[in-house]
Amino acid sequence: MKVAENLEYITQQIKNACVRVNRAPEEVKLVAVTKYVSIERACEALDAGITNLGENRDEGLLAKWEVLGDKPDWHFIGSLQTRKVKNIIDKVEYIHSLDRLSLAEEINKRANRKVKCLVQVNAAGEESKHGLAPEEAIEFIKSLQPFENIVVAGLMTMAPYTDDQKLLRSCFRKLADLRNQIRELELDFAPCSELSMGMSNDFVVAIEEGATIIRIGTALVGEEG
Repeated sequence: MKVAENLEYITQQIKNACVRVNRAPEEVKLVAVTKYVSIERACEALDAGITNLGENRDEGLLAKWEVLGDKPDWHFIGSLQTRKVKNIIDKVEYIHSLDRLSLAEEINKRANRKVKCLVQVNAAGEESKHGLAPEEAIEFIKSLQPFENIVVAGLMTMAPYTDDQKLLRSCFRKLADLRNQIRELELDFAPCSELSMGMSNDFVVAIEEGATIIRIGTALVGEEG
């Protein structure tokens, strides 16, 4: 299917989910995850009206940047190696995977402006997933106070790949509760308003539990290998 047709369907699902929980659809930012598709497909996404693109490897982001430049807002959504920070730091609007102090130090050193970072939390406690344990997140965020080029815009998590809505809701709710605890601290460097959670298979549940950023690949732009 064309991206525009997929977008129409997903947009309606976003609206329906928001109606169910009395939210405004404008509160939800849709990021098209283009890591598995060609530059042509990414261009199709832009032409359809999508303004946020997500990549999880620096090579993929740089290849698409060569063609698209800063037309979209770029989101780096994968685990970021410290040595790769310099390659993408001046090109991205959001980094979704801040999970260790060494990475924060490198981002702060390389950036020439404030970078919106999302602290990655392993809300489900899966050994295969990156991210901080929920109980570690608040102290980690407090430790970021000296870094003038980092704004903790919010939190990110990846839920288990499952159809178990109860498990998904528990995971997303845990992240939302943690975000609320951080906001109550009223830290200038950590407004923590964003919740990046929800992908192709679970974004509806994520929205119902408070997601402000959803990351959708297959259901929106497909997979091309």
